[in-house]
Amino acid sequence: MLKQTAESTDRTQVLNLGDDRTLVELGTFKDIIYNHTKESLLKCGLTWELKKELKVADPEHKGKFIFEGDNLEFQSEIEENGAGRIAVDKMGYTFASHQFGMERKTKQKNQYKLSHKKATGQSDFKFKHTVGRVWDLPAPVKCYGFPDQVKAYYQNAGFLSDIQLAFEELFSNVYYLGPLREYPKRQYTWAGAQPADMGRRGEKVIDAILASRERNQTISRGKRLKRLTVEEYVAHWLRELGMIHDFFVEQITEGSNLYRVWVRKSPNSANVLITDVGFGVSQILPVITLCYYVPEGSTILMEQPEIHLHPTVQAGLADVFIDAIKTRKVQIVLESHSEHLLRRLQRRIAEEQLSSENAALYFCEMVDGRSRLRNLDIDLMGRITNWPDGFFGDEFGEMAAMTKAMQERRMKGQEN
Repeated sequence: MLKQTAESTDRTQVLNLGDDRTLVELGTFKDIIYNHTKESLLKCGLTWELKKELKVADPEHKGKFIFEGDNLEFQSEIEENGAGRIAVDKMGYTFASHQFGMERKTKQKNQYKLSHKKATGQSDFKFKHTVGRVWDLPAPVKCYGFPDQVKAYYQNAGFLSDIQLAFEELFSNVYYLGPLREYPKRQYTWAGAQPADMGRRGEKVIDAILASRERNQTISRGKRLKRLTVEEYVAHWLRELGMIHDFFVEQITEGSNLYRVWVRKSPNSANVLITDVGFGVSQILPVITLCYYVPEGSTILMEQPEIHLHPTVQAGLADVFIDAIKTRKVQIVLESHSEHLLRRLQRRIAEEQLSSENAALYFCEMVDGRSRLRNLDIDLMGRITNWPDGFFGDEFGEMAAMTKAMQERRMKGQEN
């Protein structure tokens, strides 16, 4: 939601809750509020590390900096303004132990004031009004930005646009893949597009593979190892996972914009179209491609990447993700119901191929009518020390019931 808000062309749209053309469609503001009451605030926030240190120059002393740091924290509070529209009640950033933000003065009018305070202790910094510009500010840009009037009304507030830009850059490097993915096609059309991602349903995966081929995008696998193209990396993992032996995208006729995706199940089998093999190949294709197509350091959001995959491949997905984290320095946030994927992650932690410090597990549960995320504690051996009840069903209970049923059937057979 924050990503599609940041990418919206409407600067007055506080939150882009989505429609059938966006990444997610969340309905109305009331739909996303706990208990769906109009009176409630929506509070959201995040903290992140900048790729490079942000330095704010002192406008009065050349060569000096008034603020510098490599971490930012964002907070926003949003509510309905009484006229059926949502408005920002307050929003701000914490940077270099200082808090900069905007607060609404009255609910009846969208008039705001600029605020600043130091997290601890006193600060010598103060926003300075431009002469003759003691006016109220308009509403923030979307839910996170400072309006253009801030720079006009204040002499030393230009750096706030740099902080806002850091927020937008963060979400420009967030990529999402939904749980329901496109059916494979017998042929694909590519007109030279360079997609940013795979699309919500993975519909742009062939475009992405062809685009990476055209710009000769290669990936390092480590010292003294041959660099691979995205297409070769995808083929490598499909082979490692035991799904197919060969994979390649081929132009139907020279000079056309039509392509076919060919696969070979084994070294001795014939090449066939992707539509003529198991459905799982087309479903995992956007998952693997996304991990190696996005820029280094990106954040990837995935829902149920294991859909339509058999248990062995579900487990193997964990190895794909671990490799992508190491070679591409990406952060992967995924929602999954796969016990096989989780067990492989636990095993890799025990084998020291993944650090427990670099993995976080959460379980969503309902407590007193509220959804809450419980942090699952995982130790150095990959063991989860606080399993929730019924996390993966009652395996022991199922085995006990099956054994009991077998005994009862034997007894009936003896009686007969």
